[in-house]
Amino acid sequence: MKQVRLGKTDMYVKPVGLGCMGLSHASGTPTPKEEAIKILRAAYEMGYNFFDTAECYTGINPDGSISYNEEIVGEAIKPFRDKVILCTKFGVTHKGDHLELDSTPEKIRASIEGSLKKLQTDYIDIYYQHRIDPNVEPEVVAGVMKELIEEGKIKAWGISETTEEYLRRAHAVCPVTVIENRYSMMARWHETIFPACEELGVTYVAFSPMANGALSGAYKSKADFGNGDQDFRPNMPQYSEEGIKKTNEIVKFLEELAKKHNATTAQISLAWMIHKKDFIIPIPGSRKVERLQQNFNAGKIELSKEEIQMIDDKLDTMTFDVFGGH
Repeated sequence: MKQVRLGKTDMYVKPVGLGCMGLSHASGTPTPKEEAIKILRAAYEMGYNFFDTAECYTGINPDGSISYNEEIVGEAIKPFRDKVILCTKFGVTHKGDHLELDSTPEKIRASIEGSLKKLQTDYIDIYYQHRIDPNVEPEVVAGVMKELIEEGKIKAWGISETTEEYLRRAHAVCPVTVIENRYSMMARWHETIFPACEELGVTYVAFSPMANGALSGAYKSKADFGNGDQDFRPNMPQYSEEGIKKTNEIVKFLEELAKKHNATTAQISLAWMIHKKDFIIPIPGSRKVERLQQNFNAGKIELSKEEIQMIDDKLDTMTFDVFGGH
């Protein structure tokens, strides 16, 4: 399987990365720690070498304790730390129904030390600003990132949910290696930033590449979740009555192409973006080992330019209301 270069660095990863968030955040009651560690180690054995987490990915365990995603990921990858690319994020705290944003230099410094400790490592490969803080200029954030690179605490940095203007201003101070924005067949509004990525040599990491599971075809109604009040998905617009109708329409459209490639619709949705641009890396996640294997194998599917165009033509006739954050 080919490797994809991250920006202009000497770091290379497989075409499909692993979003670790759902093991302990936003997808129901957290997976028990030991089970989650086994899942992540199984993913490494499959070939995954790009692991994505964040400081704010937390959940409440049945006993009332906090499940820190960074702790789970850090423990899981310890045996092969130097063989994988580890990504985490700073700048966001979940406060009930809203996000508290803080990318001040003082907060970044505190966050990096906390993440290094939880991840049980002395460096982070990719350190993301999780959300743009309207009270802190991009040049200030980039300046801190430059210092952290010089100190050896991070190898490179990125921005999640960035705009083109913010990316360019930050990049001028300290080159940005990757951005991590939402992208899927049902969420294409960030395609306008593709030319800037190509120009600057920035890799586009696509989170929620299957629209929070919608493109897998596994969820036909809200009743299919049943993971308790910590599962954010049932209230997302793609799982409303109207949203599911549109989802079913695109999934049905993909089924014939999936049969042709002996694949699932989920795999086709991942292969589609991998083939659209050679700098796009999807990072789907799952708690199921068999699903992780399917997702990883999407990197082996070859779609023709004609097939990509056929999918794009269909998508151009549709509009989707999809949740925008993570």
